[in-house]
Order: sequence, then structure tokens, then C-alpha cells
Amino acid sequence: MTVSERLSYGRRIVQLILVSLFLVLGRCLWGVLRQLAGLLLLAVIPASLFAANPIGEIIVTGTISERLGTAGSASHIDGDVLEEIRYNHVNEALSRVPSVWVTRGSGQEHLTAIRSAVFTGPGACGKFLYLEDGLPIRPAGFCNINNLFEVNGEQAGSIEVWRGPSSTMLGGNALHGAINVLTANPEGASLSLESGSYGYYQARAALGGYTGKHYVGLSAHGSKTDGYRDATGYDQEKFSLVHVTDLGNWQVRNTLSATNLNQETGSYVQGFEAYRDRELRRSNSNPEAYRDAWSLRAASHWQRERTRISAYLRRSHMEFLQHFLPGQPTETNEQTSGGMLVRQGFGVGSWTGQFGAQIEAMQGSLLEIQDRPTTGSAFLVATRPAGRHYDYDVDSVMAAGFYNLSKAITGELRLLHSLRLERLSYDYENRHLTGNSRDDGSACGFGGCLYTRPASREDRFTEVAGRVGIERDFGARQSGYLMLSTGFRPPQATELYRLQQGQTVADLDSERLLSAEAGFRSRTWSLSAFSQWTRDFIFRDAGGFNVSDGKTRSLGLEFSGDWHLGDHALNLAVSYAVHKYDFTRDAARGERIEDGNMMDSAPRWLTNARWRYEPGERWYSEFELNQVGEHYINAANTAKYDGHVVLNWRGGYKLTQHIDLFARVINLLDERYADRADHAFGAYRYFPAMPIQAYAGLNLAL
Repeated sequence: MTVSERLSYGRRIVQLILVSLFLVLGRCLWGVLRQLAGLLLLAVIPASLFAANPIGEIIVTGTISERLGTAGSASHIDGDVLEEIRYNHVNEALSRVPSVWVTRGSGQEHLTAIRSAVFTGPGACGKFLYLEDGLPIRPAGFCNINNLFEVNGEQAGSIEVWRGPSSTMLGGNALHGAINVLTANPEGASLSLESGSYGYYQARAALGGYTGKHYVGLSAHGSKTDGYRDATGYDQEKFSLVHVTDLGNWQVRNTLSATNLNQETGSYVQGFEAYRDRELRRSNSNPEAYRDAWSLRAASHWQRERTRISAYLRRSHMEFLQHFLPGQPTETNEQTSGGMLVRQGFGVGSWTGQFGAQIEAMQGSLLEIQDRPTTGSAFLVATRPAGRHYDYDVDSVMAAGFYNLSKAITGELRLLHSLRLERLSYDYENRHLTGNSRDDGSACGFGGCLYTRPASREDRFTEVAGRVGIERDFGARQSGYLMLSTGFRPPQATELYRLQQGQTVADLDSERLLSAEAGFRSRTWSLSAFSQWTRDFIFRDAGGFNVSDGKTRSLGLEFSGDWHLGDHALNLAVSYAVHKYDFTRDAARGERIEDGNMMDSAPRWLTNARWRYEPGERWYSEFELNQVGEHYINAANTAKYDGHVVLNWRGGYKLTQHIDLFARVINLLDERYADRADHAFGAYRYFPAMPIQAYAGLNLAL
């Protein structure tokens, strides 16, 4: 059987499984829709008139810890904390997690670092796994570098962050870590209105309760801003629907999520420390830039005792102007995918654990078109012609099996082991001319066009990830662990099929990471130390080819603590890490990588400290300090950003039983700093951070 036949056979299996499960899901939702009108009356009818919970406690599933256990570095940001943060951008929340740096781009764009440098490039998003209720929000091999604007983290029940490789149970892309957004189960009805600096407005609504044998929860919000910089406004809407019921011995939890973003995008400001200049930091040299994106996901989770079955469907579409490239081509990408995850827990004597399998299929496409001729040097004009650059379809099938074991050696000591075998197959079809010619087939000057389209082909990657360690309890809510684990991430479709400089085949291996970690946690604080080695690091070399022969190494220490002293609470999350290149090579953009150089965009120090004062139940005040240490911004280590320290304030006041007032001031001291700094082609460039901002609003409990 050929690879193409296996792909087709795998897709048919997935389709049959999904159809059968979603027929049941549809039956459940039909019952919900008939009673949805009754649920809306929650806003005006006293809660006492509703029946008691007829389905018992709603079991929260989909957490990473549920699958990987407690031996590792995991952090949680609870829903009530997220409600107080009320972030405009997800970095405002995730800065509270040690070793995590989500740099803010323009609007809702971002780049992620978890125990790593900030990575860029077509497949950089593949180094981290983003999940919703434990399910990946994108198919394997078709990630989005700005993945987090596709989830409703603003109204989440909690956000869970796993630091370090977690491929053993979560799969490829969980190379450096994973971020899991858990959908909330709202109770009652609430409405929130907010206004702030630079034309910012937001409205939120939440509604949840029981009707008959069903629980239904709805969370939705929309936000709008004019933007601090010229032509950098956006409109954003997000929606989450939860339905829970019992069917026989099964508890069923169905979710539906949707997001939409229409954004005007700002470009870098150029020049050394340009972010300090009052005029430059507000400027935008590409006011025509934009990004329009939407996503839709549906999932059905079935749980009975130790058995868990999840089926899911996903659809996403994005179009954006690549204003950062000469010629400014427009990219349109979309994907439709679905899958199924099955897990079975067990306990035999001193052994406990779970085993399972996952399968998913995807149909994706990418189109890149340049509408106008390139301007600039003769070389740029000749090698970047107008017309279609890329036009391809790619189908994929991913199948995996895994297990996670815990062996109780004594009452306090446990041996841990996990293993995952995963196979990812691509079926790529080029819908344009093969090679690096112009649209009409003619050759470009200077050795050929930049954009290169490989011939239709099939690729497959088979990977194994494992972990082994020990965990010991030292007393009430005190434990320590030692863990050796591996992670992997297959090449993304863009790295394989969106080639340049005449590269006809990208013969890439999956990136692999080996991690050694030790940690201790108590009720109020945790400490962990890690060392990591990455091999087959994928990057673009000096010839413009995608290659996978890079190496990196990292060493770090993390601490987080929470202390309560009467009406005061102190919180600290701090990390110190050294991330270095472990090879020597000429790279793209004229950069030279030297063995032992610090990785660019990798600050050693990341700190978040908070002081909260809450003298009673009526009001609270919280000051927050965010620190990003100095770091190099190019691989040669010849350009540096000094880092920054930013002070924020948040507060709230309970006006009545049903009305809460809240306010926050971001960048309280009006620090001039950069959200992101970079150095390319001999020039400094920055995304300037916003100056002092004030926001205020009210929340109505209906």
C-alpha cells in the first residue's frame, strides 16, 4: 500500500469515527437548543427558582496534569485571576509564569518562549503546543505562530502551562512546553463593560445554568481599539459554548469555540533605540498592513470512570499582508481537520497509569500572491516578481499510541515512565509551476526567483518520545522529583514546501530535545532546575535553504512562590537561564552563528513580582512588577537590548451585591521600552511598547 493510499485510508477511518461521535453530539445539542430559550431567563429569574444540579459535580477534564501527573513544572492561572487581569494581550497573563516570555507584536500578534529563546521563522510555532481543554487547537504540521489569539483565554476557567518537553503524552510540537486553555463553566449571568486609553472598548457576557438534565454555559466578548501607533487598531470577538449532560454511565462535555480578528498591523520602527523617540514610536511605515483571521472548533468529551474519549473538529482561515517582505505578498492559509483521542486508566497492585491512542487528519492549503511589482534594488526587482509565489494543498494523517506508568516503590516513593510513538504523514500537491520561475514560466535574473515550489511529493516522520523519573513525597503537600525526558517536533508544512533560492527538496529531520530536570514543591513555593540539549534544530542557512543540523543547549533555574500575611499577599515568579548555540554555521540574513554564542532574544532573567492588599471583601489593590533582562538580538552577539522594568496597578471595588467596579493602569511609570527588539541586515528595529494606559469598567451580576 502506497503512502497516498495509507493517507486516504487513514482519513476515511477518522471520518467514520467523527461522523458517528458527532451524530451523538448532535443529538445532545438538539436537546440543548430546544431549552436554550429557558436558559436565557437566567438573567431575570432568581436562581432559587431553578432545580438543583441534576447531573452532579461537573468533572473538569482536559488538564495536562491529568495526563502527565505532578512530577514536572506546571503552572496554573485560575479563572478569577484572569478576570482581574483582564488582559488586552495574552503576555499580560503569561508573564506570571516563570521561564515564559510571550513577546507582544503588533495588535494581537506574539512570539512565544518557554524555557527557550524567542524563535522566528516559518516553523517556529511548531516548538510549542497550544491546546484547548487538552486538545491541540491546530493540526500537527500546520501551526500558526500567533496561535494564542485563536483561543478565548480572556474568559477561560484557567490557563495551564507545562514547562519543558511534554511530547510523551501530548505529542509533537510539545518540544519546549505546552499552553492549555480550559473552557470556563460560568454560573448565573453577568455583563461587563470596559473602556480605556487609545479608543479601547470591551464588552463581556457570561451565562450558565441548568435546564432539565443539561448544563449550558456561554462566554463571549468583543474588544475594539484604535491602537497607540498609526493605523494599528483591531476588532476582536471570541465565543465559547459548553454543554454538559449525563448519558447512561457517561458524563458528556461538548464545547464549541469561535474567534475572529480583523487587525491593522504595525511594522517595526527602525534605528538604534527608536522606541525612545516620541514621534518614531507612534509611527507605522506600513499603514496598509492587515491580518484577518477566524477559527472554529467543536469537541465532544466522554468520560466514564477511567475511560476518556474525545472527538474534535477544527477549521481556521487567515489572510495577511506580508508587509515585512519586499513586494509585500499576501498569504492566505486555511485548514480543516479532526481527530480522536482515547485514554484508558488502570490500577493493578502498586502500578497505576493510563494508555491510549490519538489519530487526526487534516486538509490544508496555502496561497501566496504578490499584486504589485517589487521596488528597490535591481536584485530585489528581478528575484521577487509579482504573481503567484506559492499555491499548494497538503493533506496529513497523524497517528500515535502512548502510555504513562507510575510504580509505587514505597508509600512515599514512585517510579515514573512514559512513552509515545507517533507517525505523521504528508501528501503535498503543488498547484503551481514547479521550480522558481515567474508566473508565466520565464526565468528570473540573478540566478532565478527567490520563491521555489517543490514538485508534489509525500513525506512521513516517525518519532518516539519518552520520560523516566522518580517522585517522592516529603510531607503534607511537599514533594520532589528527578526527571529525564525527550521531546520532538516534526517539520512544519511551510518548512518542507515553501522553499527559497532554488532548493527543490527540504530533507529535514524532526527536532529533538533531551531534558534533565529536578524540582521541589511545597504548599507555597516551588523550585526547579533544568538542563536541555536540542538536536536537528531547523533553521535557514546562508544559502536560503531550510536545514536541520543545528544544535542548542540550555541551563536554567526557576522559582515561584505565594505568601499571605494578613491582608497582604506577595507573589513571585523568577527564572534565570542561559541559552546557547551549540554549533557554528553561516545563517540567513547575513548572520553568523558561533558555537557558544548566546541565542538571540533569550534574556537570562525574567521576573514577575506582585503585592496585593485586600483589607476586606469590598476592595483590593495590586501592584505588579515585570522585568525582562538584557539580551542579544542577533546571533552574532554584536547587538543588544538593555531590557526593561515595568510597573502595573490593578484594583477593584464591590459597589453593591451585583455591581463590581474595576480599574487598571498599565506601565504606571510611563517607561519607554520595546516589546520586542531585533537586529537584521545591520539595522536595529523594534516593536515599541505602549506608554501609560488606564482602563476602567464595571461588572454586573444579573
